[in-house]
Amino acid sequence: MTATVLLYGYGNPGRLDDGLGPALAREVASRGPGAGITIETGYQLQIEDAALVAEHDVVVFADADTACEAPFELRRLEPRREMAFTTHSVSPEALLGLAHEHFGCRTEGWVLGIRGYSFNEFGETLSPGARRNLAAASDFVHRALSDGSVARNAVRTGRKGEDHA
Repeated sequence: MTATVLLYGYGNPGRLDDGLGPALAREVASRGPGAGITIETGYQLQIEDAALVAEHDVVVFADADTACEAPFELRRLEPRREMAFTTHSVSPEALLGLAHEHFGCRTEGWVLGIRGYSFNEFGETLSPGARRNLAAASDFVHRALSDGSVARNAVRTGRKGEDHA
């Protein structure tokens, strides 16, 4: 069984390094991600995205990060219920929680934070440091998608109700 993977790059490309998530998605898409891999982009995560998340075994949310170690950090997500003033934008944990709760899926979630440095101006360019970090993150994600290591954990832990442990 091959697990399906959603790579969701989000952020605002008009705010300099905040566009790192969509830039990663474009870079990985340009390399040909392979079968079973869906690539999406958005300015921010919205509750409607829970349906898309639920259609996959694994989701990797890629976003700019102002505090992680360079070049990037990958961390596993736990689904979470979140009460917020608005549903205009939701956290990756809350979106994963919505997918689990409302669609009955067991999608495994990860966040890939890519270190950025410039966020307080308008412009559609990445800083030199962000470009270096994007290249490292793109190589990592492309390799993980190509060799199946992103999806392997989901299959091993029994996504979609199957136990392959």
